[in-house]
Amino acid sequence: MALLEILKYPDPILKQVAKPVTSVTSETVRLIEDMVETMYAAPGVGLAAPQVGVSRRIIVLDIDHDNPGKNLLKLINPEISGSEGELLWEEGCLSVVDFTVEIKRAARVELKALDEKEKELKIDAEGLLAVALQHEIDHLNGKLILDRVSRLKRDLYSRRLKKMLRGDKPPPENPRVMI
Repeated sequence: MALLEILKYPDPILKQVAKPVTSVTSETVRLIEDMVETMYAAPGVGLAAPQVGVSRRIIVLDIDHDNPGKNLLKLINPEISGSEGELLWEEGCLSVVDFTVEIKRAARVELKALDEKEKELKIDAEGLLAVALQHEIDHLNGKLILDRVSRLKRDLYSRRLKKMLRGDKPPPENPRVMI
């Protein structure tokens, strides 16, 4: 297994719609394992293949910090088949440095996907798991949390990021776990 580089905004790959996985190969399985290792090292609760520069519809998730790996999800071609309710959740993102924002999401989602053995999975999720699934599927569709905020907030973030990259202001430490 290997740690992969997590792409950061404004990398153009993050804005592309990921391609479906047509067959699960040994390379697909290796990518998934590398994504899991990268997600835990980040640390994050979810990671999508486009975040590591691979345009494939693959996500990994683990929201159980007390038991890493016990509830790990490895999902190929995930698709939300139903949703209900609404909630606000403060989200951060491994690809959007030093930025969190409250985002309105479905409170509960039903999802279909394949696992790494091409077995069909059905997941009924609520709370953090529902939020993380929606967040990661957004990545597969070329959307970032910045696409869910006002133009003003996006522009302010872009200016602050440019200052950080120029070295005008050191990036603050952020102890939050990112999705």
